[in-house]
Amino acid sequence: MADTFPRQHARTRRFTLGEPRNLTVSPDGQRVVFARSRGGNDPVNCLWVLDVDSGEERLVADPHELLGTDSETNLPQDERRRRERAREAAGGVVSYATDDAVVAAAFTLDGRLFVAGLVSAASRELRVVGPVFDPRPDPTARRLAYVSGPTLRVAELDGSSRVVAGESDPDVSWGSAEFIAAEEMGRSRGFWWAPDGTRLAVARVDTSPVPRWWIGDPAQPGTVPTEIAYPAAGTDNALVTLHVIGLDESRVDVDWDRQEFPYLAGVRWDDPAGLLVTLQSRDQRRLEVRAVDTTSGATTAVYLDGDEAWVELVPGTPRTLAEGRLVTVADRGGARRLLVDGVAMTPSELEVRSVVSTAGDSVVFVANEIEEPTEQHVWRWTDADGVTPLTSLPGVHTAAAGGDTVVVRSASLEHDGTRTWVVGGGEIASFSEPPLVRPNVTLARLGSRALATAVLLPADTADGDRLPVLLDPYGGPHAQRVQAARAQYLTSQWFADQGFAVVVIDGRGTPGRGAAWERGVHLDLAGPVLDDQVEALHVAASTYPQLDLSRVAIRGWSFGGYLAALAVLRRPDVFHAAVAGAPVTDWRLYDTHYTERYLGDPNVDAGPYDRTSLLADAHRLERPLLLVHGLADDNVVAAHTLQLSAALLAAGRPHIVLPLSGVTHMTPQEVVAENLLRLQLDFLRRALGLTDVTEMPA
Repeated sequence: MADTFPRQHARTRRFTLGEPRNLTVSPDGQRVVFARSRGGNDPVNCLWVLDVDSGEERLVADPHELLGTDSETNLPQDERRRRERAREAAGGVVSYATDDAVVAAAFTLDGRLFVAGLVSAASRELRVVGPVFDPRPDPTARRLAYVSGPTLRVAELDGSSRVVAGESDPDVSWGSAEFIAAEEMGRSRGFWWAPDGTRLAVARVDTSPVPRWWIGDPAQPGTVPTEIAYPAAGTDNALVTLHVIGLDESRVDVDWDRQEFPYLAGVRWDDPAGLLVTLQSRDQRRLEVRAVDTTSGATTAVYLDGDEAWVELVPGTPRTLAEGRLVTVADRGGARRLLVDGVAMTPSELEVRSVVSTAGDSVVFVANEIEEPTEQHVWRWTDADGVTPLTSLPGVHTAAAGGDTVVVRSASLEHDGTRTWVVGGGEIASFSEPPLVRPNVTLARLGSRALATAVLLPADTADGDRLPVLLDPYGGPHAQRVQAARAQYLTSQWFADQGFAVVVIDGRGTPGRGAAWERGVHLDLAGPVLDDQVEALHVAASTYPQLDLSRVAIRGWSFGGYLAALAVLRRPDVFHAAVAGAPVTDWRLYDTHYTERYLGDPNVDAGPYDRTSLLADAHRLERPLLLVHGLADDNVVAAHTLQLSAALLAAGRPHIVLPLSGVTHMTPQEVVAENLLRLQLDFLRRALGLTDVTEMPA
């Protein structure tokens, strides 16, 4: 059977298989550790190490050999949930942890523990009490800790292990991140080794206050629904505390005002500062970094930040420099800037996105110029030289660093996939498949707000052609679709090649354009977002005569699904059909940390929730609408689509619902991912009255 783009897109997990990923650089700069599968069609990641001086790559761990099979059938529930939170579609070595010197690594396969020597390039199973989740060597590589169910265990290298934190309460777990920490805060872990390997900081999570929801599978009525503790907006969160637990069975409870700062956003042992914790208030308008006295548990504030809307959590912060100066990132003067001991070190023209590493007096970070949010570059700051760029070619660049070695991962409009290379050195090979489509994309800044916009046309379009238009946005906070990288436009180009002019727009609320831009959606996730889509569409039509505004459709997933449904409900004069995948339809059903950041507490002011809910607009539907939802989705639960469908039915408004049995928020199943693209195209063709719809598209 001839390959097609939908099949290839699904089979290659969106063309991510075979690419180097999860990079770690040793502090001496000599080794780069990474995961990579053997090919663009192989979903099983192996663990590799690159010798920087020689450029030699060595295979450290091959799950095919270690397990004797290509599949994992006994994944612990914690690991399944971690992969869902991380949108992880591959298998094998999808995560690993190392000691401080990066000479040893630990990882799991099928709930079993494996350890590897990164100098010897040898790996073996360490048989311990399981199932095993999130194993981490201590910084000195003498032992390791891991989560097993609700308990935290420490294992010796002979396989003996013991519980160091746990209790019999079924609502309490030790050493794991709660739902909103993993989904919204970027904190995917729940324990941290002290630098000397004699103690651990351990999070205790009590979910007893959190409402219980049940995720069932209607296609399997004999299956017991899965119970989840889901903190919907305005409801109680899990109770999270932190404890310093010694291998000698000592325990120190870390003390802070949990009424004022209930969110434990980050934990870090950082010489010479010791143990640092990052805390957020429930309304997210205040943030504190506190230093912990690990003998008494008392904490002292070392950094404070506040904002009338919200304070952003920035990946990689806080950190310290060698002399103990604190490195943070905060909105100052209209931009997100690198701060050292509270003083801004980056100009207001740069928007800092993450901190990669600190070493000596050097900080490596990722940022974009506010005037060019479609690109992202790697930079270094030092006392002596200030801010200097480490990348210059157009594209989207991220990095890993250790010692003087920086490894850059780059995506661009000039090449497929990503390229991974050592600054001043060689390239790490990628085995990803080249896509069957080639984006024919033009990037522009349109309208009064200079909205970042991508326009994609069929490769053989003539100037006189009139094409139906498909908007293909995400459009919401924390994600960009308009970037200088081919991978962003592969699916959009496939739709374009089926005869559409595809337009992708990043409006207010999307990252990269400064504090005021992001806060343009504060207390309203509907109006500004939709207005920007409409404005850029109309300006694009005046620039590209191929766009036929009498036939405009919109598709999206997650926030993009919300935006698609919002568009046909509130602007049927502009939008003539919509595909809404996994849409949030009532923000009261979404989680606390994300939703309350933008809309506030519904118990205090329900107005923003009423204004942004789709349910009250159901009677306004007059255009074709396809709702798609995975019934196993525990992030945007299927109740969103089902409640909107019920409201549409009550209002007598025709619509189509496509339920996906056993599918979560990220649709990892190949057959689902492949045919979902085809079914969307078929719906859009019929909804817009396009002719000759006789067979499923290639």
